[in-house]
Amino acid sequence: MDVLFVGSSVFGLKSLEKIHDLPEINIVGIISNPKTFSISYNKQGVTNVLHADVSKFAEKNNIPCYLMKENMKEEPLLSFIEEVNPEFGVVVGWYHIVPGMLLEKFRFAGLHASLLPDYSGGAPLVWAIINGEKKTGITFFCFDKGVDNGDIIGQEEVEITERDTIKTLYDKIEIKGFSLLSEYLPKIASGSTDFRKQDDSQRNVFPQRSPGDGKIDWASDAKTIYNFVRAQTQPYPGAFCTYNNSKLIIWEAAYSAGRDEESTTSGEVIDIDESGSVTVATGDGNLILSKVSYVEKEGQAADIIKTTGEILG
Repeated sequence: MDVLFVGSSVFGLKSLEKIHDLPEINIVGIISNPKTFSISYNKQGVTNVLHADVSKFAEKNNIPCYLMKENMKEEPLLSFIEEVNPEFGVVVGWYHIVPGMLLEKFRFAGLHASLLPDYSGGAPLVWAIINGEKKTGITFFCFDKGVDNGDIIGQEEVEITERDTIKTLYDKIEIKGFSLLSEYLPKIASGSTDFRKQDDSQRNVFPQRSPGDGKIDWASDAKTIYNFVRAQTQPYPGAFCTYNNSKLIIWEAAYSAGRDEESTTSGEVIDIDESGSVTVATGDGNLILSKVSYVEKEGQAADIIKTTGEILG
């Protein structure tokens, strides 16, 4: 089966390599885009922190590659797809909506990091951790003229432990995604796939996130803030607050339930430990900071915050 691959992330590149190795699949073209690009919800441009240069793979394997300049409706892109004439399009690690004009001419499917129809939309893994979910998954599904609403080809479930971060969860999701591609693309090529309609009554759509959405609300309870931190830690921009009028990014933390002192203020530094951790009061419980960044310096929290009684904003 002749396949067009669309993607520009590390996960996308790994998926491309897996697909390329499938004997039933012939990759006839690749579409990618730069690390920083404009998109419908942010015309000033966004940066793909998980970007990978798939053009090198294309060059190495003599596969035609098109680098998108603005959006998927641009004329050279449409001409490129017409020229390579795929039987099927696979989209992995891509931020742009495939327009209806393409869906009318070609079949597209992709991977979405949730158990659709739940957590449709943007940043599904980040939202799942923020919301304290115990499980998530990944769905291989057909594209339609809606938000992640096409027929389901296959799904795999993944547990979210309390110690998972966005990176460890992403690693687990990647493995399941590779499994879906390896199992179902050969079936699609042979015409032996069963497609399942989504139940739109169960759909929850979440918005995309930007770095500014990582601001911590210290009035929240400690577990909520802990989830907020681990959902946005490296390689993402991080959950942050202010300390002495500059941004303090929290990369690693733990939490404890219950206030030690009722008189403390949310965001107040109440303890600095010899181990390097810093304890901060929250709306209910304490957040124990370990690894942070401050004014381009990364290290233990106690190397940055040295005085109790200070208030983090």
